[in-house]
Amino acid sequence: MRRRPADSARPHYNVIFAVLLIGISAYSVLQSLVAPVLATLIVDLHTTQDTVTWLMTAYLLSASVATPILGRIGDKVGKERMLIITLLALTAGSGLAAVSHSVGLMIIARVIQGLGGGLLPLSFGIIRDEFPAAKVNSAIGLGSATMAVGAGIGLLIAGPIVTHLNYHWLFWIPMILTAVATVACWLWVPESPVRTPGRISWGAATLLSAWLVMLLLGVSEGPTWGWGSPKVLALFVGAAVCLPLWIWTELRSSQPLIDMRMMRAPAVWTTNLVALLFGVGMYAIMTFLPQLVQTPKALAGYGLSASVTQSGIYLLPMTIGMFLFGIAAAPLAQRIGLKAVLLLGCVVSIPSFVALALGHNASWQIYLASALLGIGIGLAFSSMSAIVVQSVPPAQVGVASGMNANIRTIGGAIGSSVAASVLASGVTTAHPIPKDSGYTHVFWLLAAASLFAALSALLIPTVRRHQAAADEVSGEAPDLAGEPAPRQNAGARAAAE
Repeated sequence: MRRRPADSARPHYNVIFAVLLIGISAYSVLQSLVAPVLATLIVDLHTTQDTVTWLMTAYLLSASVATPILGRIGDKVGKERMLIITLLALTAGSGLAAVSHSVGLMIIARVIQGLGGGLLPLSFGIIRDEFPAAKVNSAIGLGSATMAVGAGIGLLIAGPIVTHLNYHWLFWIPMILTAVATVACWLWVPESPVRTPGRISWGAATLLSAWLVMLLLGVSEGPTWGWGSPKVLALFVGAAVCLPLWIWTELRSSQPLIDMRMMRAPAVWTTNLVALLFGVGMYAIMTFLPQLVQTPKALAGYGLSASVTQSGIYLLPMTIGMFLFGIAAAPLAQRIGLKAVLLLGCVVSIPSFVALALGHNASWQIYLASALLGIGIGLAFSSMSAIVVQSVPPAQVGVASGMNANIRTIGGAIGSSVAASVLASGVTTAHPIPKDSGYTHVFWLLAAASLFAALSALLIPTVRRHQAAADEVSGEAPDLAGEPAPRQNAGARAAAE
C-alpha cells in the first residue's frame, strides 16, 4: 500500500479533479448509452423486449446497492482505495459487455458496471478532503454537471456508434476511459486522510440492499408484470418490511452504516426530498422524449419519425444547457445562495414540461423544451450535491452524497415506471403504439413533480441554519461571530501535522 505523500508532494488538486472527471464521465455515459438502442439490441442479441429491458434494470439495481455502501466503505477504509476498486469493476464490466454475444452475459456485465455507482460519492469525498475550501462548491458543481451531461451525451452518441460501428463499441469506448482513469487514479490521487473508525455494519448493508432491490425491482417491473400482480405486491411488501428493520438496526448500532441523525438533519432530508421529486422528471424525460420523437408520424399520427441518431440531436440543447449551467451554478450560488440556485433549477424545469404537454409535434417545441430542461437540470444537480456535501461532517460525505444520488435514482425509477404505465394504458393489439394523449398526460405528470420539487426546495434551511445542523451532527462549534468554524481540507491538515 502506498504511503500518503507529504503536503508538499501531493498532486495539485486540478490534477486530481481531472482524474475524477474521466471516471465520472465514463460512468455517466454508461447510464444512458443503452437506452436509445434497445430495439437494435433485441435483434443483435436474439432476445425479446421483456428480456432486453433487464439491461437497464440490472444496472439500476446494482448501482442502487453499490452507491451508498461503497461510499460508506470508502469513508472507513479510504476513498482512493475504493475508487480504484470501483474503476476496476467498471472497466471489467464494460469489457465483458463489449465481448458479449448473448443477453444473459450482457446482463451480468451490466450488474458489474453498476458498481460504478460508488464513483460519485467517493469522488465528492475526495474533493471535500483535497480541495481548498473556496474551490469545493465549484468542483462539486462541475462534477455533478458532468454526471448529468454524460447521461445526455450517452443518448446523443449511441445512434452513431451503432450505425457506423456496432453495439460492442457502446462498451469498448467507456472501457478505455475507465482503464485510463484507473491508472491515473493509482498514480495521482493520494490516499484519503479522512477516515471513519470502526467496522462495517454488514447486517445493515444487507437490509439496505434488500429494501432497495425489492422497491426498485417492483417499481421497474410493475408496468410489465402488472402493478397488482403477486410478484410486484410481494416485492413491495418485502420492501415495506425491510425498510423499517434497516432503520431500527441503524438506530441501535453504535457504528451505523448510515447515520440516521445525519439523514434527518434539516438540510439533508429536505434536499433528498427535492432529489426524489426532481429525479422523477429528469430520468423519465431521458427515456420517453427519444421514444416520442422516434415515433413514425405516418403510422401514429404524431411524432417526428426521427432515427436513433436524430433523436439524440433533439436532446443536444439539454446536454449543452446541463454543462454550461452546471458550471455556472457555483458562481451563481456565491451571489444568491445554494438554496436559491436549486429552487431556480426546479422552477425553470416546470415550463419545459408544460410546453411539451401543450405541444410536441414540431421540432422547435422539442428543442425549446430540451434547452429549458438543460438549464434546470444543470442548476439543480450541481446545487443539491453541494448542499448535501456542505451539510455533513467530512467523514460522512461519501455516504451522504451516495444516498442523495440513490434517492434521485429511486425518483427516476418511479417516474419512468409510472410514465410507462400511463403510456401502456392506451396500447392495444390493434393499436400497439401509445396514444398521443398518453404523452400529454405524462408531461403534465412530470410538470406536477417539478412543481412539488420546487415547493420542497422552499423547505431547505438557509446556509447558516443548515450549516448549524451539520455542526450539531459533527460536534463542531461555531466561532465567536456566530459562523461555523471552517473545516480544514486535507492539505491543511497534513501541514498542521
